[in-house]
Amino acid sequence: MKPLYANLEKGSPYVLSVLRVVTALVFLQYGLAKLIGFPEAGPQLDGLLRAAATIETVGGVLLIAGAYTRIVAFILSGEMAVAYFTAHAPQSFYPILNQGDTAVLFCFVYLYLVFAGGGAWSVDRLVLKQD
Repeated sequence: MKPLYANLEKGSPYVLSVLRVVTALVFLQYGLAKLIGFPEAGPQLDGLLRAAATIETVGGVLLIAGAYTRIVAFILSGEMAVAYFTAHAPQSFYPILNQGDTAVLFCFVYLYLVFAGGGAWSVDRLVLKQD
């Protein structure tokens, strides 16, 4: 089993980058839907939703590139926690009932990225020389 685990460990930084990019691409849809109605029209924007849409769009783009991953992931994790507790949790305790499961998953994936960084394929590592 040790050789298997050693081989899997070698791929860890690359899979971390794939996790970051795929999560950011999915997340970007939420910001774009709110801001420009793509891929579908989002809700009417008031002050707080406009701020959330901007954070989601800019943060999604930065995470796709892997630029300032830890800082951006910290902000996005906090945004998702606030979204969950203000919009979803008051409806029900259970995420499956309050449609907050996506917010919970985004929150914890981003919290993981705060500690793990952007992975091997990131602007942080390639240009900014950060891990």
